[in-house]
Amino acid sequence: MITSKYVAVISQYMRFPSVKEDPTQWIPVLRKICWYLVLSPHDPMQSSLLNSTLEDKNLSEISHFRFLLKQLVTMEVIQWTALWNTFQNEFENEKNMLGGPLGDKAAEDLRQRVIEHNILVVSKYYSRITLKRLAELLCLSVQEAEKHLSDMVVSKALVAKIDRPVGIVCFQTAKDSNDILNSWAVNLEKLLDLVEKSCHQIHKETMVHKAALKV
Repeated sequence: MITSKYVAVISQYMRFPSVKEDPTQWIPVLRKICWYLVLSPHDPMQSSLLNSTLEDKNLSEISHFRFLLKQLVTMEVIQWTALWNTFQNEFENEKNMLGGPLGDKAAEDLRQRVIEHNILVVSKYYSRITLKRLAELLCLSVQEAEKHLSDMVVSKALVAKIDRPVGIVCFQTAKDSNDILNSWAVNLEKLLDLVEKSCHQIHKETMVHKAALKV
């Protein structure tokens, strides 16, 4: 199953009519929803489903999964090794998934989601950071850190520029269309004001020059 279908599978699980009525069924289903949430790429739909699931009172019955989801909404770096050691057995033993059992591809996707989360966290706390330091925070090589960062920039998950010669990453705040239009309007207003002042100055100097010629 490809990563882009994880959220679609979550929607299928949420449509099971008998689940909420049968206590023996909702815990296994809720576990599967949690797994697919952490495997899904970060976007508005995933974020909405993640927060609504965290508000589900039934999640308190599987507190370790609540802890797992909570890490994804907390602006702190997740230690991949510690996370994997905690959940590896449950991850590998999860069966009867709609998209098939969680295998090697899903494990790679989980690690990818953790790396993406950590890069987003770093971007919140740093405006500039060296690639070397970024790699250290992500527990990756410099080459791996640059690749994951570049992939996120290409997918527009964040805005950043990499200065390779000096090894510096500059994170920027993404602007929506309204911010861009407002910025253009302000710049245009400044330009028109400058043109008006220049015209006034030219007119003034022309009048002075004409007056000097009459003397």
